[in-house]
Amino acid sequence: MNKQQIQLLFQQVFNNEADLCVQSPGRINIIGEHTDYNNGFVLPAAIDKKVMVAIRKREDDLIVLYAEAFAEKKEVKIPEMKPQGDWADYMLGVVAQLIKKNYVIGGFEILLKGDIPIGAGLSSSAAVECATIFALNELFHFGLEKMEMVQMAQMAEHEYAGVKCGIMDQFASMFGKKDHLIKLDCRSLEYEYIPFQNQDFALVLFNSNVKHALVDSEYNIRRNQCNEGVEMIRKYHPQINSLRDADTEMVEKYIRPQDELIYRRCHYVVSENIRLLQLCEALNHNNLDNCGKLMHETHLGLSEDYEVSCPELDLLVKIAMEQPGVIGARLVGGGFGGCTINLVRKENLESVIYEVENGYKLSSGKEATTYIVNVEDGTKLI
Repeated sequence: MNKQQIQLLFQQVFNNEADLCVQSPGRINIIGEHTDYNNGFVLPAAIDKKVMVAIRKREDDLIVLYAEAFAEKKEVKIPEMKPQGDWADYMLGVVAQLIKKNYVIGGFEILLKGDIPIGAGLSSSAAVECATIFALNELFHFGLEKMEMVQMAQMAEHEYAGVKCGIMDQFASMFGKKDHLIKLDCRSLEYEYIPFQNQDFALVLFNSNVKHALVDSEYNIRRNQCNEGVEMIRKYHPQINSLRDADTEMVEKYIRPQDELIYRRCHYVVSENIRLLQLCEALNHNNLDNCGKLMHETHLGLSEDYEVSCPELDLLVKIAMEQPGVIGARLVGGGFGGCTINLVRKENLESVIYEVENGYKLSSGKEATTYIVNVEDGTKLI
């Protein structure tokens, strides 16, 4: 979908011209899974799966939302706003954050359309939040900086949608840069762009089409287990405030003798931060084979130590890693379903897709959906 198409759709739905249009991408994460809430590093990128919004200012206090994916229109007066329990919360939550920070906002009409698969672990919700706040910032001339918009989008998901997410998803959607990964320090929010452009390889997502039903409850359990591990270390090293500050020796010495399960959770997180830094070094030397090896090590850690995989994701990774031309594969996102991300030589691309899709169907009885993605710019006016 392009700007002309969304403008036409807006005209059909609202019988008016849109004032402006914004697009905001989904995201992948090359490595650094479940490290954000442990104050670690992540390595996400914006992709060419995106949401688009068209918006128009009204002269009253009525908000009118339309989501093309559900063919559903919702109306709410600003003083009567409350969580809806559905897609509208990702947009209304942003409005609530603006009001909370004393920005004066009037009524508006907004249309939402996108091609990010929902529930695939590609952060469609963060893209909606970023598109909405970016559009409102432009429409009402609030003068917000990108980082302010990211933090407000994150809090919209916390407080309106009820999901206590880290900051990575909104950050990647807003700050994405074409042909670059973002090395983000989740403690300081310092970041750097790392070039990621190789004509010989493709980034391929295989969607297991398993919905991650356990992800929210298990996410909280993992978070608590990591905090327990930190407390075990703090008895001997009071300066340690998160697993970001710990090393493998501390985890081995102070956690393993007390609790094997907590040890495995913490060992994964500390090892993942090390892998991320190693992968960045490999990228600097254009050593994509080593990048792929580290990605696969991450999957093994997520599956065996952190236990957030599922049989379907393990199967997709196993089939992929058996194919010539696949140099790395792992689950992406919180786990328990969604997609795997695969680094594939372009010369083998067609055969890899065929073998993975067919092997997955034969072994699981389920259909895998394939997406070839490119690294693109973040949220912007179109």
